Amino acid sequence: MKKIVITYGVISGLITGGLMLATMPLFESGTLNFDNGALVGYTGMVIALSLVFFGIKSFRDNQAGGSVSFGKGFLIGMSITMVASLFYATAWEISYAKMGEQFVQQWTSHEMEKLQEAGATEEALEKAKDEWKNFEEMYKNPLIRFGMTLFEILPVGLIISLISAALLKKKEFLPRSTN
Repeated sequence: MKKIVITYGVISGLITGGLMLATMPLFESGTLNFDNGALVGYTGMVIALSLVFFGIKSFRDNQAGGSVSFGKGFLIGMSITMVASLFYATAWEISYAKMGEQFVQQWTSHEMEKLQEAGATEEALEKAKDEWKNFEEMYKNPLIRFGMTLFEILPVGLIISLISAALLKKKEFLPRSTN
């Protein structure tokens, strides 16, 4: 099980981290922005974390004699997710080191503009400005930033692990080949 978790987790992590590093120049050039960047990012996570399914299936077919319990499948899926998440958060730290506080300032400006366009009151704008200023200060802490980044990808892995474990606990779902 350990080899499967490491293998599939590292591959998934290299995909998620690699996609992040590859798309950062697109963000810097304006091709990606705060509105479409999340869609691209989460799509990349789903693609990379699809390896959770294949990791559980590999375990079921090659180490567990063709059957795996939901609990064991879920454990494998979340373990793969954790490995991939560490790569993802590390890639963000590399990206953040390059962009630094400029990223958070741009994000703050973007969110403030959205509030203004939505017709927010001066009071609401001041409150949001204070909240973003507090966020900027908090986000300077690398431990908090790393933890927040982990919580971007973990829910995606959780959902994929739940679905994959539920499907693959059924022996008749994509049974292993006997050839």
